[in-house]
Amino acid sequence: MWYGGEVELPNSVTTLERGETKYFVVGTAHVSQRSVDEVRHVIEEVKPDLVCVELCKARFDALTKDSAFRDLDVFKVVREGKGLYLLAHLALSSYQRKIGASLGVKPGAELLAAVHAARDAGVPVELIDRDINITLKRTWANLGLWKRSMLLSSLLVGWEDAKGEPVNEKTVEDLKEPKALSEMLTELGRAVPEVKGPLVDERDKYLASKMTEAGAGKRKVVAVVGAAHVPGMREHVGEVIDRSVLERIPPPSLLWRIVKWAIPILFLVALVWGWQRSETTSFTEMMLAWILPTSIGAGALTLLAGGSILSVISALLVAPIAAIHPLLGTGMVVGVVEAWRRKPSVADCERLPDDVQTMRGFWRNPVTRILLIAVASGIGTAVGFWVGVGWVASLL
Repeated sequence: MWYGGEVELPNSVTTLERGETKYFVVGTAHVSQRSVDEVRHVIEEVKPDLVCVELCKARFDALTKDSAFRDLDVFKVVREGKGLYLLAHLALSSYQRKIGASLGVKPGAELLAAVHAARDAGVPVELIDRDINITLKRTWANLGLWKRSMLLSSLLVGWEDAKGEPVNEKTVEDLKEPKALSEMLTELGRAVPEVKGPLVDERDKYLASKMTEAGAGKRKVVAVVGAAHVPGMREHVGEVIDRSVLERIPPPSLLWRIVKWAIPILFLVALVWGWQRSETTSFTEMMLAWILPTSIGAGALTLLAGGSILSVISALLVAPIAAIHPLLGTGMVVGVVEAWRRKPSVADCERLPDDVQTMRGFWRNPVTRILLIAVASGIGTAVGFWVGVGWVASLL
């Protein structure tokens, strides 16, 4: 690709035009030294009026300050029932850092290189990505409990490619090729469309909109984004996009809210109805058929996850109530008890980016241990409850 007939740019650069503005979109890999070098080269040769980068304020601060988890409030996380969400976030961070460590490149190094190169040249920088927390929340809202659990487990163990070999520089660079990108995105859309929508497609629109808005009135703009976003950005450049819609956190569906209340209500109605009609089973027997498996399931998984005796007792007591109360979660109570016992420090939070790179670190850090215990107690409650439902049904 050539600019002005004089400067040859890498194949990773896509040129787009909107009015009088020419956009040089550099498609990168977030753990690639070649991408770092290409970004610097493009900015140096093009001499743009503006540099846009695929970052939001939160990600920019995380890359530059390396203290994204310093002020993490574990008590708040578990009280709001967001333990599984944060574990997935940590696992994703771990996955990226592991790949970066194997290649000797910090994830996002090419984005920082763009910022530094722009500042050295006296060129303004624009952060054009949607807030990472909104992206993750919109993605999370699309997933059911089963897919959330599967996503978390795959992130925890899946830092090898499909052949079981460590990811290397060639693997990363091959993914920037159009054919490989197309195949990867097609497969992602087929396997987990709930993830691809908010994680890729929505951000393509958001990035294209912010880039063209920031570049309006400029002559030359360099935009540095992940290579997977380039095809979508090219498609949406020039479209009128309402970014406020893409920034909205969707509430739970009406159906889910109805089901969340209907299941425990119907269960209690069936329990009372069955007791009144049964001539052989007492109300106490029916209650025990529901309470025992629910409590045992919650307590057993809490213990298995490394919970303290206090946490196990809390799980045993709270699980039967939480199982039929949509606003109360066993993990909320157990997580708070475990957090009170372990009392994670600021240093524990700061070590998270390093500790989550190994299973041992994931297990030993008080923050992740609290989250694992809270999530495990909730899963145990759910499993035990449905075992109890089957037991009660057998007594009717």
